[in-house]
Amino acid sequence: MRNPSGLLAPAVAVVLVAVVVAAVAGAWPPFVAVESGSMAPEIERGDLVVVTSTDRFPWGGLTGAAAPDAPTAFGAPGDVVVFDAPADGNPPILHRLAFPVTAGEDWTERADPDLLDGDCASIAACPAPHDGYLTYGDANGQYDQSAGITPVVREEWITAKALVAVPNLGWFRVGVDAAVARVGLLPTVLGVGGAAGVAGGFGALFLNRLGRSHRGRARRDR
Repeated sequence: MRNPSGLLAPAVAVVLVAVVVAAVAGAWPPFVAVESGSMAPEIERGDLVVVTSTDRFPWGGLTGAAAPDAPTAFGAPGDVVVFDAPADGNPPILHRLAFPVTAGEDWTERADPDLLDGDCASIAACPAPHDGYLTYGDANGQYDQSAGITPVVREEWITAKALVAVPNLGWFRVGVDAAVARVGLLPTVLGVGGAAGVAGGFGALFLNRLGRSHRGRARRDR
């Protein structure tokens, strides 16, 4: 009978990798699956983005695209961050920081006109209702606050900073999230763990047979 621990080894390995990445990055979960194309072309739908805590050395601090010393992230100036406006009930957003604003400010006076749709009087998030940041998706063509996607983003809403994107690996995470929403966390964990174990078992069996085949050929060639 096959050892159950051998079947579970791939799932355990995946968990250990995630734990190690989280320890280095200082964020949990350490990966974000991209569900829209708003940050294309550098970050596409289905990509898996590795993120870090916003205060984690050496990636700490938040810098908007308009800052003179803005770092380059994903092909453009400004940090790309994950934020979650707690009042809107929508999933977290992965967008670029534009610049910080203060409560009561008419931030359109400092804004890029190409990213605005109207003046301060016609934008719900202007004047700024509180301190925070303007944000935008690289592919959207407007500030999120101008388009009505989200209010001015408070700093405490920002949960992580994006470091690197791995193409297409996010589809697995998207599928897992959908499964959790549909059947619950425990059945999903058991299903994914079981699938990983079976895949690992078939992989080990294949490699074992391949090794035997090579050994058999070597003996015949003697």
